[in-house]
Amino acid sequence: MTIELSNLPFEEAMRELEAIVRKLEEGRLPLDEAIKNYERGAILRTHCENLLKDAKLKVDQIVVSPEGTLSLERSPLEDEI
Repeated sequence: MTIELSNLPFEEAMRELEAIVRKLEEGRLPLDEAIKNYERGAILRTHCENLLKDAKLKVDQIVVSPEGTLSLERSPLEDEI
């Protein structure tokens, strides 16, 4: 089952990636299927890395004032978009 990556949450992508790794580590897949799984795994890894980068940018924007209130700071990257 292939879900459009843009709609695939991080946790689901990681579960799918872990399942692919297990299959590949078993070494029982036919070559063509192993290559397809490897390719999907590479795509999922990149997707997960991008989601983590986006999450880090959001967390980095959170500012706690001395009074303990939270606010968001604009990221310099937002100006480029």
